[in-house]
Amino acid sequence: MSVSQLSRPHTTGAPEPGRNHPLGATPDDDGVNFAFFSEQATGVQLLIFERAGDAEPVQTVTLDPEHNRSFTIWHVYLRGLRAPTFYALRVTGPEGEDARGRGQRFDAAKVLTDPYAKGLDRSRWDRGAACAPGDTLGTSLRCAVIDERDYDWAGDQPLNRPMAEMVVYEMHVGGFTRSPGSGVARPGTFAAVTEKIPYLTALGVTAVELLPVFDFDASTGNYWGYSTAGFFAPHAGYCEQPQAGAHVREFRDMVAALHRAGLEVILDVVVNHTDEGNQLGPLFCWAGLDNTNYYHLDRADPRYYDDYSGCGNTLMANHPIVTKMIVDCLEYWVREMHVDGFRFDEAAVLTRGPGGVILDEPPVVWQIELSDTLATTKIIAEAWDAAGAYEVGHYPGYRWAEWNGRFRDTVRRFVRGDPGLLGAMAERLGGSADLYQARGHRPVNSVNFVTCHDGFTLADLVAYDRKHNDTNGEDNRDGNDDNLSWNCGAEGPTTDPDVLALRRRQTKNFAALLLFSRGVPMITAGDEAGRSQQGNNNAYCQDNPVGWFDWSLPGANADLLRFWTGLIALRRRHRVLRRDEFYTGRDVTWHGTQLPPPDWDDPQGRAFACTLTGVGDDPDLLLMMNMHSAPLEFQFDPERRWARTVDTALDSPADIADPGTEQPVTTAGYLVTAHSVVLLQSLSGDTP
Repeated sequence: MSVSQLSRPHTTGAPEPGRNHPLGATPDDDGVNFAFFSEQATGVQLLIFERAGDAEPVQTVTLDPEHNRSFTIWHVYLRGLRAPTFYALRVTGPEGEDARGRGQRFDAAKVLTDPYAKGLDRSRWDRGAACAPGDTLGTSLRCAVIDERDYDWAGDQPLNRPMAEMVVYEMHVGGFTRSPGSGVARPGTFAAVTEKIPYLTALGVTAVELLPVFDFDASTGNYWGYSTAGFFAPHAGYCEQPQAGAHVREFRDMVAALHRAGLEVILDVVVNHTDEGNQLGPLFCWAGLDNTNYYHLDRADPRYYDDYSGCGNTLMANHPIVTKMIVDCLEYWVREMHVDGFRFDEAAVLTRGPGGVILDEPPVVWQIELSDTLATTKIIAEAWDAAGAYEVGHYPGYRWAEWNGRFRDTVRRFVRGDPGLLGAMAERLGGSADLYQARGHRPVNSVNFVTCHDGFTLADLVAYDRKHNDTNGEDNRDGNDDNLSWNCGAEGPTTDPDVLALRRRQTKNFAALLLFSRGVPMITAGDEAGRSQQGNNNAYCQDNPVGWFDWSLPGANADLLRFWTGLIALRRRHRVLRRDEFYTGRDVTWHGTQLPPPDWDDPQGRAFACTLTGVGDDPDLLLMMNMHSAPLEFQFDPERRWARTVDTALDSPADIADPGTEQPVTTAGYLVTAHSVVLLQSLSGDTP
């Protein structure tokens, strides 16, 4: 082993062989152990920087393959080195056109990051330099050595709330509070989320699902963060303090505060691709360490990448070293950051093996499911990818939940008035047994949603027939063209009172059907207050008021916020709505507008009802849905007594009753307004 020294004296003793486990930089009381995977590298240099912004390393350690490599792992121990300090790598291996033709991308001129880095400093980062030929010492990312052992969690642990009890709130950490009207001291930060906890608890949600918080390069214009640069590092852009280690502390502070308020933390994770792009770069980490083992490459010409993610490259998730990295990453965020679960972006990629073939038993999916560390965490798949794989209803594993895209599509079509969906809509209300029951799954395997970050907001879903993404700079070519939306009679903003009233009713219909369905409901931040993106259904690049939560809306749309809050509380009161069982004849009776069952095969059917048997001493519920363009009279048993709890056609506060204020229904029927949903509950002492 050789050590070259520059002008500043190094702060460590002679490098020692070190250990090959764990990977990454691991500080202890006496120094720091470094370990990195590269099967095909011929040499590795470790660069130590006293400060992140230093142009030159204070120490360069050249690892000796005889003493500092165990099979595929390169390792070294620097006694006396203390956190915080900074480091990077140079990795050598076969170069030239022949090597590129074999898929190798070693480049001794490029300074690389550690895939296991706990922090990345961008003070000298130049993305263009990482894409171009030449040395990047002065323009590279720096990894931070962080000692995480001194944080006092004060007894905090993940909450382990049962899935059936969850109401998920999907939010973007930055966009949630960047609006000038947010009223927080530190807009756009983890700390600002903490400041908004009273709003979240008043709404009644039980978990926040955070859009990506792993480190990403915000300079690319991808505001959402769906291009990971550091799997083990919280995004420093969401931190108040830029110092090394502060980002870990600030993230932990937020998690602990959310837990104290009874709110779980679910992370939207992107482990299907990385920020290194395609063959054009940038090259700053995995490709320079061992391209052929980390990525799916074109078998006909390995100079190029197979792109199943739509983002230029695809991690080869079922290669053993990548599987290890992904599982180590998730276990780290549970063990050290106390998060409660994960939603996996484009999770169908995780089922692909060599050549992109969909595997029946993908190792990474099962290792995530069976990890002892992850045994009580929520794991949720977006069960599709950009290359056409669609696995909703048959994603591998037992406890994996799925974003139920079929729920979204069925409910959107039903509410806008598409005919012939009565059977499909009944399936969605009951937990999507048609998708999950045959495999032994349960309603909690279905995460139900009408909107998410990707697509129209709920306000736009009822206000636009077409996407309006002109400000994205792609001539409106980006985003989904088929949104299953309905503008209710006018495209975009209008002053027509009839259109506005119908839009409000449609918004409440979506909310009611989401919260009245078995499974796990997910709400997109701002939908409860009528947030609009002006018809933009792909706001990934809109780090501005278009993509932010407008904090004037909860006041301006207090009636809508009250309705959502009331629905969540109603779901919590009525166990029949959230039982983790599919409906049977014991707990549901289906009706048409008359008492007999509906004609499930009616090609013009747009209305039906069901009676739900209350659990224990809970009241029974009668749900009536009319998506025709005219009012319909729904009949019910004249021997039963009911009270109105919800009617989406009524103005606030009559649209949802506070407990104890439900209005008795004195007739044997109820006139359900066009495009509306009504929920009645049986009166105390009434029996079927």
